[in-house]
Amino acid sequence: MHIRDTRLRRRDAIAVQDIHFNASVAQWLETRHVIGLAVAEDEFSSIPHLRCRRYSLSAMSKKFSSPLADLPSVDSLLKTDSAAAMTAEFGRAPATDAIRCTLDDIRTVVLAGGNMPDEVAILSMATKHLTEVNAPSLRPVYNLTGTVLHTNLGRAALPEEAIDAVAQAARSASNLEYRIGEGKRGDRDEHIESQLCEMTGAEAATIVNNNAAAVMLVLNTFALGKEVPTSRGELIEIGGSFRMPDIMAQSGCTLVEVGTTNRTHLEDFAAAIGPDTGMIMKVHTSNYVVEGFTAEVQEPRLAELCRKNDIPFAIDLGSGTLTELDRFGLPHEPTPMEAMKNGADVVTFSGDKLLGGPQAGIIVGTKDFIARIRKNPMKRALRCDKMTIAALSAVLRLYADPDRLVERVPTLRALARPVDDIRSAANRIGPAIAAAMDGFAQVTDTACESQIGSGALPTRTIPSAGLAITPKNNSGTALNALAAAFRDLPVPAIGRIQDATFILDLRCLEDEEGFTAQLSALDLPE
Repeated sequence: MHIRDTRLRRRDAIAVQDIHFNASVAQWLETRHVIGLAVAEDEFSSIPHLRCRRYSLSAMSKKFSSPLADLPSVDSLLKTDSAAAMTAEFGRAPATDAIRCTLDDIRTVVLAGGNMPDEVAILSMATKHLTEVNAPSLRPVYNLTGTVLHTNLGRAALPEEAIDAVAQAARSASNLEYRIGEGKRGDRDEHIESQLCEMTGAEAATIVNNNAAAVMLVLNTFALGKEVPTSRGELIEIGGSFRMPDIMAQSGCTLVEVGTTNRTHLEDFAAAIGPDTGMIMKVHTSNYVVEGFTAEVQEPRLAELCRKNDIPFAIDLGSGTLTELDRFGLPHEPTPMEAMKNGADVVTFSGDKLLGGPQAGIIVGTKDFIARIRKNPMKRALRCDKMTIAALSAVLRLYADPDRLVERVPTLRALARPVDDIRSAANRIGPAIAAAMDGFAQVTDTACESQIGSGALPTRTIPSAGLAITPKNNSGTALNALAAAFRDLPVPAIGRIQDATFILDLRCLEDEEGFTAQLSALDLPE
């Protein structure tokens, strides 16, 4: 960059008399020059310490030559083969913007004393910038936390059959709300209702976008402007500060707490029922346990009480499961089938937790009560799209073959995975991780305790195995840097820090080859 005069167009430089180049003059000129401002003839009258000496702007331009003089222009870079490839992939306007942004960054670096990159490096930087900008925000990760149903990591992974069903539903028009045989409009619930009824023993079923929405819809349908007696010990709070009392308030009903935190009796519910009672709700405490001197009312007794008072009885199971967990060595978890047998009018549970399906709030119950729910205007606002319905239907079809259920549903496969199998995986990939550490940390096999996650059986863990990675510089900084390095892999690996050690629990790792292949990209601190 040279000193420019945008106002004067003389071929030769402007003669300036009596310029004495002391430090202050030089500093002034260089400042104007670097920031790219024009210097006009009349500006030199303000320069201090002028003396009788002829000097030209062209001479001064050479003396104060800019470090940015060799920076290529946007137009020249756009004519290169690399830019042509960028344009072909991303479009001319995005490629131009990426080059311009890259040049701006380089100017800042060079003016701060950094080196000027060559043309190849500049275009490489622009391509990287454009790739990062266009990369999807939602990315696959390796869940090595030991929490199978990790809410922050998307909960249940879908079976291949469900993935194929989603792709098919998304690819073309479908009979989402159309009865092909009759040539008439249908209802989207028809694609999953019979499956849910067959599995749960319910008369009817519907779905919404998650279980929180299911609970809100039930409350709003049956208790708008009315009271809902609920045991004080069941007023749960789940992730994201979601609280049952708040949901009740937003649903337009009034919570009536009955009993105490640890003990609630049938008489407590009976005493709370009055002319303003809309329904009774029982909530499964899926994410905590009340132990010790406790008492709760059994579901059949609550169902009988509700029938006597002609009010609905609803049960929120939270996670919900359609298979017995004892086959995985886990304690019993209440099922929708049991809730229906115990006399519930309406039961709500999740689709993307122990069921192993997509995010959905599933509502099953008697025909009359489900019909009332469908008529609620909120139902349309909370309804599921065609991809969710396709995925859920595909997952439910797998439950028709219980002998192969564990093999085909990733969530159940992870829960049922033998610890010896996980330990063998640790032995296979441990040496690759140790080599990637390059002396930064020590890698050892370790026993782990996995958990289900998403509120299911919060006090129980599952024996597992993994790798413990301990930085030789055993500091918090080194440990955090190690965890960050694994998160910065092309497919981020998310572990957990425990007892001054970075733990990779391998229960959910199935793609060993893909995981180890990217370890060469591990960028550890010096």
